[in-house]
Amino acid sequence: MRRFFWMLLALVSAAGVNTATAKTYKGAEIYSNESVLYGRFEIRMQVAKGSGILSTFFTYKNGSEVGNTFWEEIDIEVFGKNNATEWQSNIILGSTRPTLHTEQVHTAPSSLGDGYHTYVLEWTPDYVAWFVDGVEVRRITGTSTVTSLTNPQSLRFNLWSSESAEWVGPWDPSILPVYQFVNYIDYKAYNATSKTFEGGWRDDFDSFNSARWGKANWTFDTNRVDFAPENVVVKDGILVLAMTTENALGFTGTPPADNVSSSSSAATSSTPASSTAASSVASSTPASSAAATSQAASSEALSSVAPSSTAAAASSRAATGGNSGGSGGGAVQAWWLLMLTALVLVRRRGC
Repeated sequence: MRRFFWMLLALVSAAGVNTATAKTYKGAEIYSNESVLYGRFEIRMQVAKGSGILSTFFTYKNGSEVGNTFWEEIDIEVFGKNNATEWQSNIILGSTRPTLHTEQVHTAPSSLGDGYHTYVLEWTPDYVAWFVDGVEVRRITGTSTVTSLTNPQSLRFNLWSSESAEWVGPWDPSILPVYQFVNYIDYKAYNATSKTFEGGWRDDFDSFNSARWGKANWTFDTNRVDFAPENVVVKDGILVLAMTTENALGFTGTPPADNVSSSSSAATSSTPASSTAASSVASSTPASSAAATSQAASSEALSSVAPSSTAAAASSRAATGGNSGGSGGGAVQAWWLLMLTALVLVRRRGC
């Protein structure tokens, strides 16, 4: 009978793993092996179009998802719905759940999925600012929303699908496959003494630098997709994040060319903080500044953590931000339910 118990235990463990990885659709995420405190992040990318999906870049304090750990995250999330003309800026904070969100939705004058655009995120001890194509769209200055961001954060790109239709639009699997294309990311460190951005590094994705980046292999609650390492491809100097069905992983096409030179303000060795985005490369008509330089107070309304890309990388992340994936919260609950069932069966058999 004891042998029966251990057989059940093995079956339950296997079932727990399968529960976490049994999603029909597959997305992609990469995360930096290094975490940084403050900086300027310039990204040149063409996002995926389609209802129900998000193309993102965000910074994330590894381990934020664990228990009541204080969550720290800054987001750029581009919606695929409405022809990819809308995107969301956000800072997520707090040790309570739900966390404090500061999201705002911004509208571009044309699709962000029809060509490459330059996104800049500036993070300093004094402010966080978002820019698109050289135009400052939002700035949060001097509130506890900014001053609470005190820990180094990893850098992440992902392509995923939220189960919240109210937030991202209804899901339509007929759009698959879809892709997020990244030409480069340029990181400048923040010098607190001179209040400038300088040094750092740049990745033009001529190859996949595994010393700098890892490929996600997990999922989380509210995410319709698993992150599959096979859906991270570098080709022709472009990072490709794919969203596919489980039987059609990867990318075999030709990435769209970026027709504007990728030289940018990132090439300068020292750039004054708060005045950098104007020299960023503009790929087309500047993004709408309808929400430009709006001030976000630290008392902004609470909202659920679920609709953020943070769960993206999160509920299944190890606290160290390492290479292990694991199951999301829902899968853990399913594992314990199966374990309980196994124990009941053992008891009934007189063990």
